[in-house]
Amino acid sequence: MGFDRAGMGFNFGENGGLSVTLQQTKTHIIMQEEAIKEEVMYVVDSLGVAQPETFEKPAFSLVTKFVEGGLPGMIVITLFLIALLLAAWKAPRWVKEIGIGALVVGLFWMLSGLSQVLDVMHRFGDISPAVLCGGLKVTLIPLFYGLIVYFLSLIIRVIHKPRI
Repeated sequence: MGFDRAGMGFNFGENGGLSVTLQQTKTHIIMQEEAIKEEVMYVVDSLGVAQPETFEKPAFSLVTKFVEGGLPGMIVITLFLIALLLAAWKAPRWVKEIGIGALVVGLFWMLSGLSQVLDVMHRFGDISPAVLCGGLKVTLIPLFYGLIVYFLSLIIRVIHKPRI
């Protein structure tokens, strides 16, 4: 039901709601509001009017963060974590060095991601702050993971330290 002429018109939805389409293509995001389980984005149509759009917000998942951080770097840091746990049991002298290695890999992977973010900024020029902040947030994931492994190595080293 309804009419559609060059992407402009109205439609009656399945549950009786009226949906108005001003133009099929939307230009850019101007603001984000976070709700409990869904996110509202305001997009500007061709007439310059901000229209709210809601979509389901993805749940927090460690697997999602692991993949977002970059699989090769995150796998290497995980291998350092496994080596740390084995060294705590078999070779306690290596615990600190393994923790430092995980921290260095996390820092290197973060700098690699930051280089990619800056390359995208250079290529496309004008980027919205929301997209930039999202890219910077993703680049920090491997650094945090490397810091967690490093702090775990310090805790293990303190536990294994000889007592007087």
